[in-house]
Amino acid sequence: MLTVKKLLLSLALIILPVVSLADEENANRVHWSLELKGGANFPAAPNWQDFYGKSSTSEFGSSLAYKVIRQIEVGIEGTYLSANGNGQALLHGGQPAQASQVSYELIPLNVFVLARGVISEDQLLVPYLGGGWTRMFYREEVNGQNMTVRGSTDGYHVRGGVQLLLDTIDPCSAKNLYDEFKVYHTYFFTEAKYTHAVAGTNPSGTVNLGGISYLGGLLFEF
Repeated sequence: MLTVKKLLLSLALIILPVVSLADEENANRVHWSLELKGGANFPAAPNWQDFYGKSSTSEFGSSLAYKVIRQIEVGIEGTYLSANGNGQALLHGGQPAQASQVSYELIPLNVFVLARGVISEDQLLVPYLGGGWTRMFYREEVNGQNMTVRGSTDGYHVRGGVQLLLDTIDPCSAKNLYDEFKVYHTYFFTEAKYTHAVAGTNPSGTVNLGGISYLGGLLFEF
């Protein structure tokens, strides 16, 4: 009986530190990621340059994601695009109209799953790939003609890129971010994203409101 008690006590002394260490590691692991990004979008709509005078427009946004495990996360992303130009209204629901000035806005809302190729916490370069569902909100206004087209449509997106760990470049700032905001890692990243979201608002047929985006920004893991 005494031997059994000694055995149980020995197992407890071995197991308790392991459990405590596991709880501490789980509490200290990265749970969230926040991205702040911006760049250029090249719309898929035909004759975009004829409508707005250039082949691209600016895109800015952010995303927030929860890490199910260290390498896999689910999240939501919102970006904003706008353009102003002269010419025919791209989304006009009636006959194409010559417009003195056209203003155009897009707000893509993305729900995504993303995989990051993290092998170690001090890994300098981390590739990633993801995609998911897109809800595209759009508005186009022809100034001076009292003409506005607005609505929303569903689609999808895929994106991939690479992130560069900044912690080793400026360890002092990295430590301050952790001490003050519990930010474990800071990365600079670049990515390419393709979005497909079709709206049936043009009299000549449907229009793909998506396109290809080239974005860069900062990623904070906490």
